[in-house]
Amino acid sequence: MQATRLTLICHARTAAQKQACFPLDEPLVLDWQAQALSRTAELRRSTRVLCGPELRCRQTAGLFSAEAEVQEALRDCAFGTWQGLSISALQQQQPEALQAWLEDPHQAPPGGESVAGLCQRVAQWLEQMAERPGHWLAVTHPFVIRAVMLQALQAPLASFNLIDIEPLSRLDLSHAGRWRLRLQGRD
Repeated sequence: MQATRLTLICHARTAAQKQACFPLDEPLVLDWQAQALSRTAELRRSTRVLCGPELRCRQTAGLFSAEAEVQEALRDCAFGTWQGLSISALQQQQPEALQAWLEDPHQAPPGGESVAGLCQRVAQWLEQMAERPGHWLAVTHPFVIRAVMLQALQAPLASFNLIDIEPLSRLDLSHAGRWRLRLQGRD
């Protein structure tokens, strides 16, 4: 059985992240075009690049490859009517709804997706990736990377909000019978 290696990269910073807002399909704030292909040295030629469908993921994937495969399963959590709103505005306008969403992973924003639903979607994607040997790089979102971590560690959904994912963070996994976290050392 040939192993699957999966490297997840969080998309680069956006204006929504800087302003503590739920995301829209906004571009990156860095000059991504000037940096395009600047990080390809981190990857082997055989690494195939996947990304979420949003502009911020496609632009970040462009830092690693000119040919990234868009995968719907890597899309961000759907925040419904909260898209584009700041956390502070929600705290003032819908404090009970925001608190319920933060405390209950089965609670979804109005018209959106729950954390439990996101984790289920990501678990199905990981099952599919386990059948695709080789090294893959997936550019996606903080929520998706959190969901991947919960699956790999078999952690409870209540752990979801205990993980912070910074822009351009990297998570390495391997699969040879089960998903395992890989921490990279430097000699």
